[in-house]
Amino acid sequence: VQLQASGGGLVQAGGSLRLSCAASGPTFSRYAMGWFRQAPGKEREFVASISRNGGSTYYADSVKGRFTISRDNAKNTVFLQMNSLAPEDTAVYYCAADTSAIVTSISYRYDYWGQGTQVTVSS
Repeated sequence: VQLQASGGGLVQAGGSLRLSCAASGPTFSRYAMGWFRQAPGKEREFVASISRNGGSTYYADSVKGRFTISRDNAKNTVFLQMNSLAPEDTAVYYCAADTSAIVTSISYRYDYWGQGTQVTVSS
């Protein structure tokens, strides 16, 4: 599985961005998907995850109520809608696929990773 994240950019605090992650191959709907982020000098952290059919989602407390994860299995794409962005959301955002299909925040459970897209929020 190859994952290609896009949609990052520079936005002012309070603004919104929508990240996309396109997956190759016919088995996308079998995977749980997740978004993680890594800020400079910090460890990678969990952001959100979604089940195979989109019926179950899970968020980090820091983004709950502001970010929404969704997926379109017909288009092999997972999204992360980010609203009310704050400077502390600045990071490289990565999408990941979990072939065990478990909705989890644990990064080592994910088998495939995209290349990351930069999100910068100015104050």
